[in-house]
Amino acid sequence: MPVYRLNKNEISFPDPVLARPDGLLAAGGDLSTDRLLLAYTHGIFPWYNPGEEILWWCPKERFVIFPGEIHISRSMKKYMKKHELNLLLNRDFEDTMHRCRMKREYEQGTWITDEMETAYSRLHQAGYAMSVEAYEDGALAGGLYGVCIGRCFFGESMFSEKENGSKTALIAFASLLEQHNFVMIDCQFPTEHLQSMGGRTILWEEYVRLLEQGEASLHS
Repeated sequence: MPVYRLNKNEISFPDPVLARPDGLLAAGGDLSTDRLLLAYTHGIFPWYNPGEEILWWCPKERFVIFPGEIHISRSMKKYMKKHELNLLLNRDFEDTMHRCRMKREYEQGTWITDEMETAYSRLHQAGYAMSVEAYEDGALAGGLYGVCIGRCFFGESMFSEKENGSKTALIAFASLLEQHNFVMIDCQFPTEHLQSMGGRTILWEEYVRLLEQGEASLHS
């Protein structure tokens, strides 16, 4: 199947149902705020290696966490009881995103380039991207960042400065999202780490329904 070429001068995407079986939908375009917002509201996201052109993905099976279904293991519950834990939102978006980048570069390589950091910082300034930071006994333990549109959160990356730091941030954040009636945390692709925390795969039709449900709050 062909990969659709995007025009930088036209902010549009092909129908997501035209994505290849591996989820690749299109290439090219830019990371402008308007294009990123159009992408996320249709279940599309950028993901590409440094030095490559921008690649846009829309897998038909989506890996999500429903906020009310976050799984807390017995050992994690014990860990959380031993420490004073606090959650902050948007403590320092740029710093949190950069910490995610540095951790990934050190461990396995990263797609978080200078271009991506600049683009998501603009998205944050526009009110559509946010960072989440967990503190353990007064010290930064871990965090994550992503895109927030309506009552849908699209997770991008996580980091840990202490053992269980990213887990602590995700657990506390999921509880907060549940309180505010968020419909899902879109994790995009499955990982063992997120599966252990309650993530599961859903079909495209259910995913679209959740998108529509979450974005309906934008117009209410």
